[in-house]
Amino acid sequence: MKRISIVIPTYNEEENVVAMSDAIIDQFKKNLPQYDYEIIFIDNDSKDNTRNMIEGLCLVNKKIKAIFNAKNFGQNNSPYYGLCQATGDCAILIAADFQEPPEMIPEFVKGWEEGYQIVCGIKTSSKESKIMYFLRTCYYKLIRKMSSIELFEHFTGLGLYDKSFLDTLRKIDDPAPFLRGVVAELGGHRKEVPYQQQKRKNGKTNNNWYLLYDIAMLSFTSYTKIGMRFATIFGFLFSAIGFVVALAYLLLKIIFWNSFSAGTTPILIGVFLFGSVQLFFIGLLGEYIMNINTRVMNRPLVIEAKRINFDDNK
Repeated sequence: MKRISIVIPTYNEEENVVAMSDAIIDQFKKNLPQYDYEIIFIDNDSKDNTRNMIEGLCLVNKKIKAIFNAKNFGQNNSPYYGLCQATGDCAILIAADFQEPPEMIPEFVKGWEEGYQIVCGIKTSSKESKIMYFLRTCYYKLIRKMSSIELFEHFTGLGLYDKSFLDTLRKIDDPAPFLRGVVAELGGHRKEVPYQQQKRKNGKTNNNWYLLYDIAMLSFTSYTKIGMRFATIFGFLFSAIGFVVALAYLLLKIIFWNSFSAGTTPILIGVFLFGSVQLFFIGLLGEYIMNINTRVMNRPLVIEAKRINFDDNK
């Protein structure tokens, strides 16, 4: 009997973990009775009662497993690490907040049985904020145009991954992996399944503008070269413009020595313009350097504090 691993990252999801567990088990009973399953909760150091709820589920059902991280290692590392711990013939990554419907699991499995190595859930609309959905759309289109690989839009990681691709994930020695980029770059034959993002069933999202910016910059610095190319091009253009303007002012001053007065306005404009451009690209360069620094340190994806039911593979 084939086994399907369901990986569920959690952080402060005490109101959702039991309901999500029940919903997934119900899907296997009704629609996938021919498959065995395991549910892996990987908790990113929740501050509420999430871990106690998960431990209770693990006691009742040995097919439910848990990994408790020693601290919060970020919303990129934790799901990636959870996928690497899956023992099934394939693994499905799904959020705990019901924004990604568990009813999609049978459709993912169907695509897998058709021969697809990866089956991706692609958002086509959202019941959440329309403004956020619009901004995400703009970001995806921008990063797709700038990227050296074909990143696909509105893919959050939701989907099914065959065991062969999971083996590829385990071989990648990257302390700051960007799963969406890895899927686009190294993923094999894949199928895209459209879905509408739902509202959170319970609780509040833990995402904020800083976390979203962090993810955006990780993808930008990992899969684009255009930032540094823009810096080079802008530097060359502004140097050329500065040289031409300086030469023009010199000639005008020589020709009209007594009547031509340059004043301080051009100097101030030039200082502020060049200063702002330099600060922008220094900051961009810093983002690339931070990305390089993270990878050079080669720290582990996560450090486990505890794991439950992994010794029992029944």
